Amino acid sequence: MTKSELILRLAELNPHLYQSHSEQIVDTIFEEITKALAAGQRVELRGFGAFSVKQRKARTGRNPRTGETVHVDDKRVPFFKIGKKMHERLNGIESSGDDED
Repeated sequence: MTKSELILRLAELNPHLYQSHSEQIVDTIFEEITKALAAGQRVELRGFGAFSVKQRKARTGRNPRTGETVHVDDKRVPFFKIGKKMHERLNGIESSGDDED
């Protein structure tokens, strides 16, 4: 599903909203998640999963075309951990009934 498909689906499920409002909602959610991650915060959506940022150390890499070694700086990368309910749904596991992730 693409972002535009998500916006269309949100508009279909909520006929009282204009499509432009659906687009604003989706954009706002993504922007807030991005801001929180940029600030080093964790974003948890119960039943869906949690977004966080992990630090990768600097290392020596290799250019796959030339085989030449290159320096790769340290960096922060986004990380997503799937929630329990989503894991169960994707794997056809019946829920145990509790709402804990």
